Amino acid sequence: MANDAFGTGELREDAFPPVEQLSYEQARDELIETVKILELGQMGLDESLRYWERGEALAKACEAHLDGASRRVEEALAAHGDADTQSAAVAGSSEEEES
Repeated sequence: MANDAFGTGELREDAFPPVEQLSYEQARDELIETVKILELGQMGLDESLRYWERGEALAKACEAHLDGASRRVEEALAAHGDADTQSAAVAGSSEEEES
């Protein structure tokens, strides 16, 4: 019967999905919950350390997601800026031809 127990309070290595498989929102939400659990301070040192390590991995994953999003925005702005520069150059050359 003990093998069928739920909520034993033990954090196993396979208790959570790999951080690499989480979306930004999933990682952020789990990080928030991990912080709440750690703030309660109602677990032993080993379990606290496992939660801390998971939290660190989640924070790094969130940072990587945000860095990637920032890079995509910068690339989109640069591409848009290149298009504006090309449009301005074409408009400028058209004005010169009319003169």
